[in-house]
Amino acid sequence: MTAQQKLESKTKNKFHICVGLDTDLNLIPSHFEKKLNSVLEFNKSVIEATLNYASSYKINFAFYEKFGTKGFDIIEKTVDFIGRETFIIADAKRGDIGNTSQKYAESIFKYFNFDAVTLHPYMGNESVNPFLEFKDKISFILGLTSNKSAEDFEKLKLENGNYLYQEVIKKINEWNIHNNCGIVFGATKLEELIQSLELFNNMPILLPGVGAQGGSLEDVVKTFYLNGKSNFIINMSRGLLFVDDSKKFQKSIEEKIISLNASVKNQIDDLSIK
Repeated sequence: MTAQQKLESKTKNKFHICVGLDTDLNLIPSHFEKKLNSVLEFNKSVIEATLNYASSYKINFAFYEKFGTKGFDIIEKTVDFIGRETFIIADAKRGDIGNTSQKYAESIFKYFNFDAVTLHPYMGNESVNPFLEFKDKISFILGLTSNKSAEDFEKLKLENGNYLYQEVIKKINEWNIHNNCGIVFGATKLEELIQSLELFNNMPILLPGVGAQGGSLEDVVKTFYLNGKSNFIINMSRGLLFVDDSKKFQKSIEEKIISLNASVKNQIDDLSIK
């Protein structure tokens, strides 16, 4: 299956929760030893609890790269444990000159065998094109992010009256000749999200910012489904992984993602009734 098929098989069945594996040794349940092998042990427990309910997984490279080669080994083993039937994103935020991006793309897609990657576009087409040459993968390119500092550049007002992030999304549409571009858009920016729906066209959207950062799950679901769109995934990291510090944490995580899916479905059902 292509990455596009894997993702669509989930979202068409109303699975929209992406499990963000931002595994922090300082935050995992206290009964775990504060040792490196606990990261993989915890990841496996999370995956076992969520695999039947998740649309996808997102592995944040920063939480693993800090451990050097051993961290990369954990990434490989985590991807293997998830399996090839489920959509997996490398949250690596790559984007560099062409020959460098080519090597990054080969690393993410050929060595680690991820289905998707996150990219930043500010060095232009040559920085993203090597990733887009992998036609059966998806590249989620930063549009408007959920962090407060997005105001510094992404929301700069241009002479034509548009914001910089809007011009970026327009450019991503031009790059999307193989239908393998996606967009990262912060769930905390609801007004801008509503205004940008037409710019998204049919591209899949990855939405960070729900939960610990303050974004509303219900508002996001309503925004997309009211406009006839279902090709989006909502990342949940801290708000899902660290819901319980006890030895029953795995059950709590399972109950949490079931509850999140129920909230999504109830919101969709309410919209259908109306």
